[in-house]
Amino acid sequence: MLLYKQKKNQPAKGGNRLLISITVLGSAGPIRFVVSEEEIVAAVIDTALKSYAREGRLPVLGSDLNNFLLYCSNAPSGALSPWDTIGSHGSRNFMLCKKPETEKVAADAARLSPTTIGRRGSGSWKSWLNKSLNLKDLLAL
Repeated sequence: MLLYKQKKNQPAKGGNRLLISITVLGSAGPIRFVVSEEEIVAAVIDTALKSYAREGRLPVLGSDLNNFLLYCSNAPSGALSPWDTIGSHGSRNFMLCKKPETEKVAADAARLSPTTIGRRGSGSWKSWLNKSLNLKDLLAL
C-alpha cells in the first residue's frame, strides 16, 4: 500500500489560511505570504519585516517590530492593535508604515531620567563669567 504524506502548504485541520498582501510605505511593490487566520498582528509584522529584508528591498527598514504600525488598506480606521488576530479584520490587503517620530521621541524621553543625562560643562555660566572677568582684570594689571 502506498502512503501519502500531507504537504506542508496544505492548511492544517481546524484553521483557515489567508494569502495576505502587505504594501510597505516607500517600497516598490507589496509582499505576499500565507498566514493563519488566528495569527496575531505583531507576528505578521515580524514576518513581513523578515521577508522584506530577505528580499533585499529598499529602503532598509530594520527588524524591530515595535517601530511599525499595520493598517488595513480598505478601512479608514486607525492602526491595528498588535494583539488582534489578522483574520478578524476581514481584509487581505494591509499597509506597513513606520511609527511617527513624535511617538518614538516621546517614548525615548520617558525612558530617560534626569540622572542619565550628563552635564555638558563642569560649572554654571556664572562661574564661567566670573573666571573670564578675573582673567581680564589680571591681564589689565
